[in-house]
Amino acid sequence: MHMTGSQTVGPFLHIGLADLYCDKLVSEEAAGAIVIAGQVIDGEGNPVPDGTLEIWQADSSGVYPDPQDGRVAAPGFRGFGRVATDQEGRFAFTTIKPGAVPGPHGHTQAPHIMVSVFMRGLIKRLATRIYFPGEAANETDPILQLVPAARRATLIARADGTHRYQWDVVIQAGAHGRAETVFFDV
Repeated sequence: MHMTGSQTVGPFLHIGLADLYCDKLVSEEAAGAIVIAGQVIDGEGNPVPDGTLEIWQADSSGVYPDPQDGRVAAPGFRGFGRVATDQEGRFAFTTIKPGAVPGPHGHTQAPHIMVSVFMRGLIKRLATRIYFPGEAANETDPILQLVPAARRATLIARADGTHRYQWDVVIQAGAHGRAETVFFDV
């Protein structure tokens, strides 16, 4: 079967998109700056060296930098980031921990970051989220509650020092013994 760019999202992810890559949603000196680092691993347990991750998030007050939102996001906060994975499948973003945001049916969502994963062999992006450890709101978040309790840990970053979090993307469970990251239908 012949595949074209309209049938798969990779490995053409970097062509014509270089200007859109941004790993710093805030400066490293910004108040509340954090780093989220991780690795993308395929179903065989191998690193994915040609992937791309995009994130979209609110600022620490729960405001998205969106002109349709009547509120104003934190100065210098970008809200959107895109990074390529390196040869070992690693990635990192510098951002701020988001605040709680409105959710479906008037419920409040726990602080989270929305993530899209693009890589070779995918026909469409994979959508997931990053939540933060120790958040009381995780227990009532309407989206996180849709995920079976045993699988929620794949969405929660691990504290890795001061202002640093580790969060890995596992594309498929396999012999490597790691649980597949939860992905959402979009």
